[in-house]
Amino acid sequence: MKDVSQADPVTRDAVGVIDAVLEGGPADLPPDLRSRRVAGAEEKIKVLHYGGYEHFERGSAPATVELPVVFRWTGRTRIAE
Repeated sequence: MKDVSQADPVTRDAVGVIDAVLEGGPADLPPDLRSRRVAGAEEKIKVLHYGGYEHFERGSAPATVELPVVFRWTGRTRIAE
């Protein structure tokens, strides 16, 4: 997943950056990883965590634009060694 949060303002506006909240998954996933800004077209988010990836998929759209989009945990994969 490409993080567009640090992109210049023109790039962020062009891709339609949205606020996202990650729900579920491991209890020890740090809170700062559970809130992020992603491209509006993003359907899946993959987070590196303790030798593997936590996978989250987009839930239903929020009722208002001001609310973040919820991505729910769908599983974990381990990094091949």
